[in-house]
Amino acid sequence: MCRKLMCLFFFVMALSIVGTARGQLGVGNILYEYWDDIAGTAVSNLTDDPRYPDSPDESRWWQTFEGQVGRGDNYGIRASGYVSPPVSGDYTFWISGDDESQLWLSTDEDPANIEQIANVAAWTNSREWTKEANQKSNPITLQAGQRYYIEALMKEGTGGDNLAVGWGGPSVGAGPVVIDGKYLSPVLTSFAEVMQAAREPYPADGSVHPDTWVTVTWTAGFTAATHDVYFSDNLADVQARTSEAFRGNQTLTNFVVGFPGFPYPEGLVSGTTYYWRIDEIEADGTTLHEGNIWSFLVPPKSAYLPEPVDGSDSVDPNIILTWQPGFGAILHYVYFGDDYDTVSNAAGAMPWGTSTYSPGTLESGKSFYWRVDAFHGAETFKGEVWSFSTPGAVGTPIPSNGAVDVTQTQILTWVASDNATSHEVYFGTDKDAVRIADNSSPEYKGSKILGSENHDPGKLEWDSTYYWRVDEVEAGGTQKGLVWSFTTANFLIVDDFESYNDINEGEAGSNRIYLAWADGYDDPTNGALVGNDNAPFAEQTIIHGGLQSMPLAYDNSVGKSEATSTLTYPSDWTEKDVDTLTIWFRGTSANTPETLYVTLNGSAVVDHDNPDAARKTSWTQWNIDLQAFADQGVNLANVNTITLGLRSVTGGTGTMYFDDIRLYPPAP
Repeated sequence: MCRKLMCLFFFVMALSIVGTARGQLGVGNILYEYWDDIAGTAVSNLTDDPRYPDSPDESRWWQTFEGQVGRGDNYGIRASGYVSPPVSGDYTFWISGDDESQLWLSTDEDPANIEQIANVAAWTNSREWTKEANQKSNPITLQAGQRYYIEALMKEGTGGDNLAVGWGGPSVGAGPVVIDGKYLSPVLTSFAEVMQAAREPYPADGSVHPDTWVTVTWTAGFTAATHDVYFSDNLADVQARTSEAFRGNQTLTNFVVGFPGFPYPEGLVSGTTYYWRIDEIEADGTTLHEGNIWSFLVPPKSAYLPEPVDGSDSVDPNIILTWQPGFGAILHYVYFGDDYDTVSNAAGAMPWGTSTYSPGTLESGKSFYWRVDAFHGAETFKGEVWSFSTPGAVGTPIPSNGAVDVTQTQILTWVASDNATSHEVYFGTDKDAVRIADNSSPEYKGSKILGSENHDPGKLEWDSTYYWRVDEVEAGGTQKGLVWSFTTANFLIVDDFESYNDINEGEAGSNRIYLAWADGYDDPTNGALVGNDNAPFAEQTIIHGGLQSMPLAYDNSVGKSEATSTLTYPSDWTEKDVDTLTIWFRGTSANTPETLYVTLNGSAVVDHDNPDAARKTSWTQWNIDLQAFADQGVNLANVNTITLGLRSVTGGTGTMYFDDIRLYPPAP
């Protein structure tokens, strides 16, 4: 089965239809999206898959509301678009499918207002409309000239497979007849939006371009008449579409840079990353489809991209070192050792013709340093000093080396070295100062006995990079550690759910998620249970960011389901003038709709404005103005607890997932 397939045949057909009928209601196609390699026959197997709905494996436009028959096994479909009745009146809908299938129709063009109108509980043959009574909807009054969002879901297990939707009504006949494309129009999201935006950039996004000039090219969106071009070595300028980055509006789908008479006439600069975007403009001159920001690197003249990555720990003692040659380099000089200064100051190595180097079998539990200089004939470019350590040395830093968006109250931890009797900690904002620091330096933060592999650096600044080093003290002396780094967030982290673990309760370091978020366990008035039934207790598959999220099962037969976290930091929700609470959440299609809410300090409540929020099957960002809590009497400078919950509407059940709870300041 093909993956991420954009079928050219159907794309060309869709282009001709949509391109000639733009602006007319109900003329076009229906979008079928396919998710492969999902077992089971229930629609919930599809909607609970973490790839749904944002990452289908295949997308196709069909000219009728009937897709391919006999496509394969173990996959699911979402077919979505708009149906436009030719005249006003009562219409009846039918669905056939194999296996379980559901048909949903909105009261208008808004997908948020969909209701299930028909379904196949087991399976039917293709266009077998009357096998189950529930395949047929009740009559539904529709208005001519109005678009109605329509969606069909199907989950195939094994054996035969099909999905079709039919209707009957004024001017289309008593039915059922498969809905024709002339009454359909595609949803311009997902696959369709991709087709409207510029795509297929050259150089490829994130690639290395080994030259100082380039003709950048792209494939135009199918509705584009002209293209706004932005290109710069300043990412912020491209993001903001500044005049400095704007290179003009043009009809061609290529653009030259780094050549006389064009931007950067003296050539692109080695070692520089360039950013560009193409906004597509339709023939009306005003409809704009934003382009993604792409980038490419003109490689530096010095060696780069070392393997192992700089700062790695627990590296195989038999490692073969590799790197990317400096741009235009003829030969390299390699220096290797266990002392930073010696490697940094070394000279006179033999020329090296390949981009690999074997230092031999290395001693375990030690740190090593290496440098690769690039020889270009007329000049030699000195390389950076890279480092790594072998198993048994101090390692596994938290935050990980190079981590970003780290909380401002991060506790630093590490795994003790095999031979250490204690550790010495260094911390600061200057990498070289941390590297060369000793016990008399201001970067020295003290000694840690075995069993205390942690350091609290105190409250850190926003959006700042910090460096730290942990030396192991052994019976025979001190082994200097690597210099690690991390960068703090430019927002406050209420909870990113990354710190929770599965260590047994009562043991050192235990931090189980269901203890941090008090739920309804042993409380008959609270139907919430936090965490998976078995380890890992934090969710590690359905996540928004990082590696973990919080699962919350709810049973509102008791009236409510909620979980509460007691805050230590941040409790001052006025810091840096933050004004917005952001919560990412998602549910499942099998959830019963209940009212999603958040409470501060046990009293101030804000409800989500979508009554079906619990049935959102993709990660959804919920932004809440903090003034909504202040208006209810909350002292935002002293927030003690935050509660996430669902209030009973029907006494229903389900499972929710929460992630990345943050506080943001106003946009600059």
